[in-house]
Amino acid sequence: MRAVYATSLAPDDPLAGLEIGDVPDTEAPAKGWEKITLKASALNHHDLFSLKGVLDKEDLPMVLGCDGAGVDAAGNEVIIHPVVASPGWRGDETLDPERTVLSERYPGTMADHVWVPVGSTVPKPVELSWEEAACLPTSWLTAYKMLFSISPAAPGSTILIQGAGGGVSTALISLASASGFRVWVTSRSQEKRFHALTLGAEQAFDSGARLPNRVDAVFDSVGQATWAHSLKALRPGGAVITCGATSGSTAATDLNRLFFTQLKILGSTMGTRDELERLTRFLVGTGIRPTIDTVLPLGEAIKGFTKMLEGNLIGKIVFIH
Repeated sequence: MRAVYATSLAPDDPLAGLEIGDVPDTEAPAKGWEKITLKASALNHHDLFSLKGVLDKEDLPMVLGCDGAGVDAAGNEVIIHPVVASPGWRGDETLDPERTVLSERYPGTMADHVWVPVGSTVPKPVELSWEEAACLPTSWLTAYKMLFSISPAAPGSTILIQGAGGGVSTALISLASASGFRVWVTSRSQEKRFHALTLGAEQAFDSGARLPNRVDAVFDSVGQATWAHSLKALRPGGAVITCGATSGSTAATDLNRLFFTQLKILGSTMGTRDELERLTRFLVGTGIRPTIDTVLPLGEAIKGFTKMLEGNLIGKIVFIH
């Protein structure tokens, strides 16, 4: 089958280990898994991190991709929930310390077919295209959980979203503005700031800029480069919700500010299958759709990886299978 896969790991040159070609058809890794024929997949920073060395060398070669939508053996159109809990786990799968996601221990979605545990898909609404559906399982699901399950801020609150161009950020802008939040964003790019306003943001600022007022919550997927600004931007009692660290995971925290102004730091990772299904219903009900930067055939995936590595994108990069 055709696949996009990692053959080697290189922190300084991640695309050196990226290959596109034919690989042997995979088999079910365990009883109770089903085969999905992919129609579309989407690119995430997770895929670049895998190539940089997050993967274990002994797991190579590994088919990449967490996001995907396709057709199951019964002909149902489905969206894949990529979080794989350990056998016997009950409850929120994102809290399982032994959890993994597709493309880590098990082959991912950038292929003609993928095996997933039975029960880990949700129906694809007919209102969503294959390209739109493929955007949801990672960045959009992450944004949905951050906003509606983790953050204490309610609609009507003022929130700040750090970074205006990535998949999580554009999802947060769309979801929050559609839900009645007052949305502010930051970005170094004038183009990305302008696009954030078209998605519903009220104001857009240069990265690190002094804000007119402090905010109720900050959503930070950037990490090291924005962390100090995120904490300074909060009103007393406010919360920063973090889901990633694309600029680096080591950041100093002003503990005096943290305890004296009673700030909250909340971590969030991915989302549950049930949250993914609710997300699809939210999109159908509101009419909002993922921002898609580029759509490419699977065979041209290297172009998409290159664009993400350069940071030259707004929204998602999608591959058609």
